[in-house]
Amino acid sequence: MSHKKEHINILLQWCQEGKQSAQLEVYNRYYKAMYNTALRIVKNSAEAEDVMQESFLNAFTKLHTFKAEVTFGSWLKRIVINNSIYHYRKQLKKNEVGLDDVLYKVEDNNELISNDVFTELKAQKVLETMNLLKDNYRVSLTLHLIEGYDYEEISNIMNISYANCRTTISRAKESLRKKLIIAE
Repeated sequence: MSHKKEHINILLQWCQEGKQSAQLEVYNRYYKAMYNTALRIVKNSAEAEDVMQESFLNAFTKLHTFKAEVTFGSWLKRIVINNSIYHYRKQLKKNEVGLDDVLYKVEDNNELISNDVFTELKAQKVLETMNLLKDNYRVSLTLHLIEGYDYEEISNIMNISYANCRTTISRAKESLRKKLIIAE
């Protein structure tokens, strides 16, 4: 039985009733975005996959607490972000975090590069340079610039004051600018 065209609220109701086909449909609708969110924080593909799976399990077991004050996607993303940050901090305590500090280099072989490819390469360079930032800078910039959270939401997620959040993001942007200039 396929639930492809069903509205998310109906699918969530079926999930609460224990219908596995509805759970699979919800998973299929959201897993890519949630994986990408986790990956930007934990910086490891296998661990991002684990965090995403764990987050879906958490969401399905706590679905009764979803109040629909925000969209289901936003609620699920908050779970993924919280799990990702928790997992990342746990890794730091175990000193198991490796840095991917190899920058992608483009060799000019006298070939013309289209504007789209050039823009994509610049975006990739920015993301890779973000990985070189201090952890709190990288996480705050990811939440702000990529995930679209405002200062108040980020201060709650990171458990810091609003003023500290604004300062951290400002300093993170400046640090990123300097690293990008040096890398050129």
